[in-house]
Amino acid sequence: MKKFYLIALASSLLFTVKAQDCSGGRYDDEIFNDFDLTSDIEYGSNVSFDDSGTENLLLDVYKPTGDTETNRPLLIFIHGGTFVGGSKTGDDVKPLAEMYARKGYVTSSIDYRVGINNLFTFSGPSEGDASEAVMRATQDTRAAVRYFKKSFVEDGNPHGIDTNHIYLVGSSAGGFTALHLAYLDKTNEIPSFINMSDPSLTGGLEGNSGNPGYNSDVNAIVSIAGALGDVAWMESDNDEPVLSLHGDQDETVPFGTDIISIQVFDIMEVDGSETVHAKAETIGLKNCFKAHYGQDHVPHVNNADYTDTTELYVTQWLLSFVCGDEEYCKCNTPEDPNECHKGTTSDLNEYADHENTLLTYPNPAYNDLNIHANGELIERVAITNINGQTVYQQLVYETDHQLNVSKFNEGIYFIKVVTAQGIQTNKVVVK
Repeated sequence: MKKFYLIALASSLLFTVKAQDCSGGRYDDEIFNDFDLTSDIEYGSNVSFDDSGTENLLLDVYKPTGDTETNRPLLIFIHGGTFVGGSKTGDDVKPLAEMYARKGYVTSSIDYRVGINNLFTFSGPSEGDASEAVMRATQDTRAAVRYFKKSFVEDGNPHGIDTNHIYLVGSSAGGFTALHLAYLDKTNEIPSFINMSDPSLTGGLEGNSGNPGYNSDVNAIVSIAGALGDVAWMESDNDEPVLSLHGDQDETVPFGTDIISIQVFDIMEVDGSETVHAKAETIGLKNCFKAHYGQDHVPHVNNADYTDTTELYVTQWLLSFVCGDEEYCKCNTPEDPNECHKGTTSDLNEYADHENTLLTYPNPAYNDLNIHANGELIERVAITNINGQTVYQQLVYETDHQLNVSKFNEGIYFIKVVTAQGIQTNKVVVK
């Protein structure tokens, strides 16, 4: 289920941070021949995903060789791997970290805790299991941001960075992480199915992965094939600006709003880059969305043309903050004469104004539960309990569906119905 929404004129942003000296092609071209790499710096530690022990958290730092500047922007790269694998030296992030170090940035590629509970069970991971993995990665990334701010203040700025210019670049799961750090920023937004009292998740949004006493704010983010749990968390034009790059044929992370799966298990609805862009447009948030038409997941990894496109868009996006350039999105320019996105105004209005027409009754339900989608063809029904565990899932292909819930445990359940118009959810109490 993939919808297409509007690409509108992005609003301008007043620069409140002092621009860097970008003369001589700095931050635009690879003006340095090489980089110096410092590997495996410990930036924190925390309890592993399965509470089996403590993991040390490591990052690598790349600096342009021979650079005399000591006040440079910092890019933090976050790798992909479905939150069960991947590495700070992966092909999705390492070449980019090296490239931008040669452009004059200080770059860092970080590892974070990976692993999803119940991945190898018969029923598979729940919505809560998967979301907790995202939360752990986000807590760790916040600790990495704090590490650099702490080192600047307490250790004499050993990496030669400007803490007023810190940016995140995430690929796939790393894109999820960057988006969640930026927009899941209030305690009351944390979904109820995330168990924040688990030993691996204590410390609230900031977490306990290290370097307390410093904030984890960043200037802007880049999401390469990432998604957000709920664009409702994007609230105003004061949120972090976002550049999104995404293949419209992505079979791993939804391009728009859709169900994401891990292995053979359907997990939950997420909002991909197209929906993130649509929401950013509606709230006036500075953003750029480059759709890679005909492409699957993270094409920059194995396709030189898309590596070049990724460089083009990320470079200009960063220049708009670091150097104060007015241009920040390369669509419809001599470098890329193509439009960024093929959405229409009516598509965006449908996205913004779509009402929930799903009826589920009776509520409370004792025996039979009726599901009606206002005449739309129901393609699939999934029911999860309050802990995010899927208790019922069925392909339907009918306009009305009835099921018996008399054997369900008493409690609150979430009914998710997939139709051609998208995914709708209702809450039902079973007695």
